[in-house]
Amino acid sequence: MSTTIKRKGKGVRRSAAAKGRASTARKARAKTGSALDSVMAILPFTEEQLHRIFLAVILGGAVALAWFVASLAGVPAMAERQIAGLASDAGFEVRGVQIRGVERMNELKVYERVLGQQDRAMPLVDLGAVREELLELSWVKDARVSRQLPTTLVVDIVERVPHAVLKKPKRLVLIDAEGIELEPISKDNAKGRLLVSGPGAQNQVAALGKLLDSAPALKPQVSEAEWVGNRRWNLTFTTDQVLALPQGESTSSTALVSFARLDGVNRLLGGKVATFDMRAPERIYMRIPGRAQEMLDAKGSAN
Repeated sequence: MSTTIKRKGKGVRRSAAAKGRASTARKARAKTGSALDSVMAILPFTEEQLHRIFLAVILGGAVALAWFVASLAGVPAMAERQIAGLASDAGFEVRGVQIRGVERMNELKVYERVLGQQDRAMPLVDLGAVREELLELSWVKDARVSRQLPTTLVVDIVERVPHAVLKKPKRLVLIDAEGIELEPISKDNAKGRLLVSGPGAQNQVAALGKLLDSAPALKPQVSEAEWVGNRRWNLTFTTDQVLALPQGESTSSTALVSFARLDGVNRLLGGKVATFDMRAPERIYMRIPGRAQEMLDAKGSAN
């Protein structure tokens, strides 16, 4: 007669090992949860905002995948309509516009160009086309249009900076440093701004800026610049005195710097001279009102 004895040692070891693994897993989960809680506390988002972000990411991935598959199948137009419908049903459509960077121009003109996208599904908004429309506005130097999911279009505007006033027949126009016309301006509002005049002067505004920058001490004292004969400048100062400069970018700049030095030593501006003529190389002619008549009178008395 034989007796079989069952050994339970191995089963005990297995049970102990299983319990150990379970304990390790619980500790790992607890540690992971603690770390996740710490990360969540640091992030500047609420739980609701995170849910919306995850939803946007998931929807965006689904849209991209659907578009890719549809493109491979050769039906992008149909896919675009389907995707737009899905996005709209999910709440991803234009409900508002946020405009940034507008300080001087009429903000309503920007809204007029963008509000045509109102209620349109986000995937159907052509950001490039909207930007091109905005660049047609005289005040807009550059623009960027972006989506802020789920419902907002964000428009960042770079405005042109008013630089001078262009004198045109029967009206005054505000222009930037490149001579771009911004908007009409009244005579009263033009006071204190540099007045630019003369045929073709609008195309020379950038060059005028470089010329005046060569003599920074005189620049704030120039009230008017007249482009004469499509070749040179006459500058009028706040003292109503006029400086006739020679033609040529380098020559006129050198003459203006020389005049600045002379004024610094002899205080020409604010004196009796009405006109300074520097068109002749290395010479300056000065005209004093009434001086010619005085000389004639003196000559007559002598005779």
